[in-house]
Amino acid sequence: MRRNGFVIMAKLITLVGSFFFVMLLAILNGIIGNLCAMGVTIFASLGIAKALGEAIILPWWAIITLIAASGLLRGILRYFEQYSNHYIAFKLLAIIRDKIFRQLRILAPAKLEEKKKGSIISMLTADIETLEVFYAHTISPICIAFICSLTIVLFVGFVASWYLSLVALGAYIIIGIIIPIISSNLLKNTGVKYRNDFSNFNSYFLDSIKGVKEILLNNAVKERKEEIASRSDTLIKSTTKIKRKTSISYGITELFVSIIIALTLFIGIILYKNNEITIGKMIIGVVAIFSSFGPVIAISALPGNLTQTFSSGDRVINLLEEKPKVYDIENKKDFDFEKLEINNLTFKYDDKPILKNISLNVNKGEIVGIVGESGCGKSTLLKLLLRFYESEGIKYNGIDINNINSESLYKNVTMISQNVYLFDETIKYNLLVANPNATDEEIFDACKKASIHDFIMSLPNGYDTIVGAKADNLSAGEKQRIGLARSFLRGANLILLDEVTSNVDSINEGIILKALKEQKKDKSIIMVSHRESTMAIADRTYYIENGEIRWRYEWF
Repeated sequence: MRRNGFVIMAKLITLVGSFFFVMLLAILNGIIGNLCAMGVTIFASLGIAKALGEAIILPWWAIITLIAASGLLRGILRYFEQYSNHYIAFKLLAIIRDKIFRQLRILAPAKLEEKKKGSIISMLTADIETLEVFYAHTISPICIAFICSLTIVLFVGFVASWYLSLVALGAYIIIGIIIPIISSNLLKNTGVKYRNDFSNFNSYFLDSIKGVKEILLNNAVKERKEEIASRSDTLIKSTTKIKRKTSISYGITELFVSIIIALTLFIGIILYKNNEITIGKMIIGVVAIFSSFGPVIAISALPGNLTQTFSSGDRVINLLEEKPKVYDIENKKDFDFEKLEINNLTFKYDDKPILKNISLNVNKGEIVGIVGESGCGKSTLLKLLLRFYESEGIKYNGIDINNINSESLYKNVTMISQNVYLFDETIKYNLLVANPNATDEEIFDACKKASIHDFIMSLPNGYDTIVGAKADNLSAGEKQRIGLARSFLRGANLILLDEVTSNVDSINEGIILKALKEQKKDKSIIMVSHRESTMAIADRTYYIENGEIRWRYEWF
């Protein structure tokens, strides 16, 4: 979804919430601080006008005091302005990250399967950091520029000349509104392309790091390196393009400021020559306008950053507003698994038929096998049993899956995939993910059931051994057995196994199958595989082809 910049700003501002008054304080500090900065030169011009004979009621000591006080206050108020802005910004960034993690939890697991992990990481890092520009350097400057510019227009009009005031008003409109709008339109597509290229590069580079072993083993280094270089070049071109356009925008702004300064001085001299204002008032008016461009120049410089900010904000808002495939079920029914019944289950994904009229049953203490070629719908069936997607025809203990509380479903049913993910922590930590309150005895028992306890104890640090990044310190079979121990430790009564032995050797496959068979009396197990040899321990085996059950085989 691509939103208008004002819509994105409005949605981002709504996230300010309880920090609204802190933002008002930042804006107030910024307005007074900028007026103090202008006051240094304006009060100095009053002194010059007084020296030239202008009727200035302020005494010399007051003028000098005001000049010194303005400079001092400018520094103090600038500090509080920046402190307030960044306090809001960093607090909000933490809140937005929390909102994103909460939303990812809601979207998981079905929606996350559609998303690139590198893109999500880029959103949580680069995109969120980019929003800091909006909260710390956009909202306050806009308000400050408007109030300060209006103050100078009125001051110059009442103290010096309304003609000079009109020049100042025209200058503020050109520099603070027209140029930023033109620059924003000029940079819009470039900024969006830069953020997208940045996100794509991050995603591909992260994927390359995670798969470095496979790249090396398959002698694909050259191709991968060339693709990384190509994407890097694309990103550099996008960066160069946006920097070039931003520089042009800055140059145009400075050019107009110079022209307007010259025009203001020229008009001031003409007004003085025509005896419409005194030399003192002319100096006061011209100096006031000269000193007032800081806030509007800050506005003119915003589009260079805002185009990227809007692109990042658009992606963040898209995620926060994305609807999950399914919602968690609460306040309905709990159950303790005894049996599973699937009756005439049919499922389509994006109007593409995946499963057709699937019917099978699993009782407690049974091992049921599902065999079929890759892509036939086996894994989708397991995901439906965990309610990744909405479906009809699945019942646990006679209760429709759509009437079972999600927490109860996850308590009773767990799944182990062919690629068990282990965190770069200790083995014990990775096991406790399944049950944080488990005792050492419970951990040891679960690992013994999974035939991995003796191996872990043979390691120098036992259960305190760090598995390493991507768990490269462990073999595929060892990782699978730790994953199996996790499921035992969790205590789920129905275990779904998705190709768990496809990446292991025959020895580890035998160990895993033996462990499963030994736990059969306490658990129900559904095994999915494209290898029929894996089904030797199954009580009943179903063969799926093109989403339909073609035959079943039952041991007697």
